[in-house]
This record gives sequence, structure tokens and C-alpha cells, in this order.
Amino acid sequence: MQRLIDPTYLSFPFRFKTPDSDQSDVIGVETSQRAAHVAQQIEQVLFTDPHERVFRPHFGAGLRTLVFEPNVTALRAVVRERLTTVLGDVLQGEVDLATLDIQFRDGEDNQLSLVISYKLVAIDQIESHVISLDGLNG
Repeated sequence: MQRLIDPTYLSFPFRFKTPDSDQSDVIGVETSQRAAHVAQQIEQVLFTDPHERVFRPHFGAGLRTLVFEPNVTALRAVVRERLTTVLGDVLQGEVDLATLDIQFRDGEDNQLSLVISYKLVAIDQIESHVISLDGLNG
């Protein structure tokens, strides 16, 4: 029953697993559990531009396009609405959408951080991730 509640997923970015020794033989692919998988999905959504994926034109929040925009309340409201819509669509079934919370945190040197909190439905676990929005063009 545990496998159904917390299955194994392919990790993002996709990568091969190699032995710890100096051998170059591939022994499989990297995997992650549900909580890490959802965090990786959020990362994909945040840093993918809308219309970047051919068959999913509404996938992606396009945060890279906002790097040089002014840090004002109106822009934060638009970004929060966009993220809530896109993440709600992508994470439907994995996350209790009523618990999805997106906040902005001002840091030092005008650095902006994004705090995304949610509750994983299947394993009844609350997660929170802080994403720094500096240096996205690097």
C-alpha cells in the first residue's frame, strides 16, 4: 500500500545514476519520492515560459521574463494570480489547492524571494519552498 501512496518518480532534470567508484557504467536513472517530485514540478513551472511547450501552451509561469520588472505591489498581485492558476492546474490531484499559498519576501540588496506552501494530499504532509528570484538570467 505504501507504494501507491508514495510512489517513485523520475527525477528532474533527467539524469543517469552511476556507481560511486570511478567506473563510467550506468546503473539506472535517478528517482525521487512524491514530495521531491512535486517540488521538481514546481521548479519546472516557474522557469518554463508560456508557449515554450508545444502541446501544453499554458504550462509555465515565465518568471525569467520578470527579472528586470519593477518590484511593485501591482506586479506581485499579477504574478501571484498567474502562479496560483498555473500551479493549480499542474499540481491538481497532488496538492490540496485550498492550501496553496504564494507569498513574496523582500531580502537584502532588493533581492526578492518567493515562498510557495502547500499540503500534499496523499501523504498528508505540508511542504514549503523558498525560491530566490535573483540571477535568473545566469
